[in-house]
Amino acid sequence: MSRAAVWRAWPTWAGQRRSPREGERLTVRILRWATGCVAAVSAALLAGAMTLSYVDRHLVPASGWDFSSVLEEVTFIAVPAVGFVLASRRPGNRIGWIILGAGLVLGLGFFCQRYGQRGLVAAPGSLPAARAAAWFVNWAWQIPAAGLAFVLLLFPTGRLRSRRWRPAAWFVAAVFTLDAAAQVVRACRVWAEPYAAPGAGWYPGLRTAILILVPAALLAGGAAVAVRFARSSGEERLQLKWFALAALLVVATIIPLALAPQIGLSPAAAGTAVSALKVVFCLALVGLFAAIAVAVLKYRLYDIDRVISRTLAYAIITSVLADVYAGLVLLATHVLRVHAPVAVAAATLAAAALFNPVRRRVQRRVDRRFNRARYDADQTVAAFAAHLKDAVDLDTVCEDLARVVQTALEPAHVSVWTTRHE
Repeated sequence: MSRAAVWRAWPTWAGQRRSPREGERLTVRILRWATGCVAAVSAALLAGAMTLSYVDRHLVPASGWDFSSVLEEVTFIAVPAVGFVLASRRPGNRIGWIILGAGLVLGLGFFCQRYGQRGLVAAPGSLPAARAAAWFVNWAWQIPAAGLAFVLLLFPTGRLRSRRWRPAAWFVAAVFTLDAAAQVVRACRVWAEPYAAPGAGWYPGLRTAILILVPAALLAGGAAVAVRFARSSGEERLQLKWFALAALLVVATIIPLALAPQIGLSPAAAGTAVSALKVVFCLALVGLFAAIAVAVLKYRLYDIDRVISRTLAYAIITSVLADVYAGLVLLATHVLRVHAPVAVAAATLAAAALFNPVRRRVQRRVDRRFNRARYDADQTVAAFAAHLKDAVDLDTVCEDLARVVQTALEPAHVSVWTTRHE
């Protein structure tokens, strides 16, 4: 039976019958209401976790009540928010539902973590089911990780690229099912000590297998994105560019965050560096969620080439000018023996004087590589301006103007109005 026939046969509470369009509108409203409830519950759980963390900040040594940790939990509110937007606006795209479910599990996981700490560490016996909450935390984080792998496989259409990727999807599902089952078994074995060391409770060899298979599953998702990007064109390529840029920024923040404790800094300096890098990581993570929403909703995709070129250009400019500044200061203070304030002032003036020339050269080269359409348009307009200096025939100028506009901007229609003054 078709959907229209089903809705014609379905009576309302008033005894009337709905049209197919009314039924679809009702379905959309129900979906938006349901997704809104899930997102609100997720946000409320994260807020409850932050509240418990604040209450236990003096009782639990690792309560996590500092600016970077609080910002981390606030950042994860973006997960159910993005899931709500995508699931309500694009209900046919599975990515929104995956992100919405991952946001719910993240909220529940953070809340159960703080709840278990309060019931077992801060005030033992004060809360019911605290041990069950801690048990849930031991394996719940595998669900968002599985969601990430499936988002990579399905991005941006919400479907696999072809049937050839079905074995990869089954592999990802099998790996994370095995991971979750192993984590549940481990959590049951350390039930009496839910906050035992990460290596406790594992069967021999199982943890090693999980540590190998989980990255392999994530790499399969990354390979799916790479293959889509290599073989995509048009709108889908723009969607993947948004995601690739945001993911690159996240990876660029994860690397120094992982290396900061290993570079031999003092404990105080290492703690400050890690906190600062955590803040940058959280901002990059919010950017990733925003990029996913923009890509799936197809909102202002045409700006991505300019965003990429501007990001790369200003990153290169900042690096070059910082190197010039540091080099001039070191040269003046250690070689020429100039006083430090004079050297700093001279280096600052030199960097400021070099900013515009460096910016123009770097922007031109970056546009040629990453924003070719804009570079070609600028070249076309510049050539037309040079040709216009010697043009005297109005009709020829109008034809050339229409051709340049069509080449540079590719509009659907071009018209030129001229007024003759006698």
